[in-house]
Amino acid sequence: MSDAPPHNDPLHSTQTQGQAQPGDPTQTAGSAATPDAAASQNQEPIDPLTAAQAEVALLQAKVAELQDQFVRGQAEVQNARRRADEEVSKARKFALESFADSLLPVLDSLEAGLAIQSATPEQIREGAEATLRQLKSAMERNKIIAIDPVAGTKFDPAQHQAISVVPAEQEPNSVVSVLQKGYLIAERVLRPALVTVSAPK
Repeated sequence: MSDAPPHNDPLHSTQTQGQAQPGDPTQTAGSAATPDAAASQNQEPIDPLTAAQAEVALLQAKVAELQDQFVRGQAEVQNARRRADEEVSKARKFALESFADSLLPVLDSLEAGLAIQSATPEQIREGAEATLRQLKSAMERNKIIAIDPVAGTKFDPAQHQAISVVPAEQEPNSVVSVLQKGYLIAERVLRPALVTVSAPK
């Protein structure tokens, strides 16, 4: 009994070639791409109007936050300014009270001196000198310093006021005499000294 000859049917061969073989890369790639394509087709397109509305909502929230921060900042500035004004007012009130308190002993001395009916000229002079020392001490405690330039001091328009220009042996534009003392308070000119000034040679 002889073996059956190989089957050489062309139709059978063509059908066999058309069938997908296991491990065929072309068939595998096509099968794998199908779910992604389906998912892509199922995604709904983003509505531009919806996206714009969402962006506007975010911006509005940010603007509201910034406005709130601005209002809070303004309130803090106003509170700080009010506290500063209150501190300045308290400082001025305290300075005035302190100065008034330092003048009370001077007032007491003047009243006591005037109460003496039979005071001698020497007693009156001694009382006046003591009162003057009290007054100067009170002024110094409150940073009130006299401007009393000596003769020959260079004229300073910031602290001196020239009443007249007179011929003198001193250097030109220097103080010749003081007609009235000036005063500084806390390094600021309360009143300039009235002086005569030497004329140019």
